[in-house]
Amino acid sequence: MPGPKPKPTVLKKMQGTYRSDRAVSNEAKFPVPSRMPKPPDGLNEEGEKLWRVIGKQLLDVGLFTSADSVALEMLCMAYGRMKEADRLIILEGMVLKSSNGGYYQNPYLAIANRSWEQVRSMLSEFGLTPAERTRVMAAAVAPQETDLAELLFRQINND
Repeated sequence: MPGPKPKPTVLKKMQGTYRSDRAVSNEAKFPVPSRMPKPPDGLNEEGEKLWRVIGKQLLDVGLFTSADSVALEMLCMAYGRMKEADRLIILEGMVLKSSNGGYYQNPYLAIANRSWEQVRSMLSEFGLTPAERTRVMAAAVAPQETDLAELLFRQINND
């Protein structure tokens, strides 16, 4: 499909570029979870940390739905891989010496570089890079109703 890839309506609304006369009528809509799901199996420690922090922030501003868990998992997996490769590069060095005396690039450097590209790509998908953030206006977070009884009493007292 030629041209730029289409933006989800929620991002258009946050960027202030949404127009009802150009709205996509068949855009898939998914439920927004009431709380952030547990990190998926297979993420390393750094990936799990990112899942909890970024996932909660995305959920709070309305950018995380039940269908976004795989995309967020991809981001967290690449981030965890990048951090692990960076740790090993620091431990072993960027340039290694072979048994015959020659030098070669640490293979973890290629893993770190590829993971960095994947992280950057996925961050922009969620509007999380500085450039993307300038185009996204986060929706005001509505206060959470803690209790159904509280909501009902509020309604009674306001009448």
